Amino acid sequence: MYDLILFDLDGTLTLPETGITKSVQYALAAFGIEENDRDKLRRFIGPPLVDGFMDFYGMSEEQALVAVEKYRERFSKVGIFENELIDGVPDMLKELENHGKKLALATSKPAPYSKRIIEHFGIDKYFDFVSCSELDGTRNDKAEIIAEALRISPESAFPVMVGDRKHDAMGAKKNNVPFIGVSYGYAADGELEAFNPIAIVPDISELEKVLLK
Repeated sequence: MYDLILFDLDGTLTLPETGITKSVQYALAAFGIEENDRDKLRRFIGPPLVDGFMDFYGMSEEQALVAVEKYRERFSKVGIFENELIDGVPDMLKELENHGKKLALATSKPAPYSKRIIEHFGIDKYFDFVSCSELDGTRNDKAEIIAEALRISPESAFPVMVGDRKHDAMGAKKNNVPFIGVSYGYAADGELEAFNPIAIVPDISELEKVLLK
């Protein structure tokens, strides 16, 4: 059925918690903030970083932009590889490719980082294209990222978005794209259910089955 599958990255294909949370700690330390509560730091996985620093720590936009730059100091060198591929992802992507599905990465993680990560894990060969945010803040919103993916592949009649956070669901809804949620990522209890996804799957095996229906 689906001829274009858009995948979120963090929490959907990879588990980046260590790299992201330690890089957030590094950025907060530059503002004299010591944060060791992992639950608070996990909230940064998914939404745009600027929004996270403003929403969770009350920073102004100007301060948040500085915090993002501090975050990138560590993440671009160390944090980007403090990451792990979710079990079963390569086999799933290969099977989807074998069934003629067009696959795309649709993530708010900036393009230079996203591309390095999928290349590092050897799964870049499965993606027809990527639609990401840019380091200058272009396409920072998930709805814009999904819209760009649809623009790149206008011939796709049945797209679907796969993700683990409400931002993925909201972006899909704004573009009238069906959404499949994965419960093994970083969503809070009830977060995905609130958006009435067509399915919520517990693991990669079930995700593959839903995508090949």
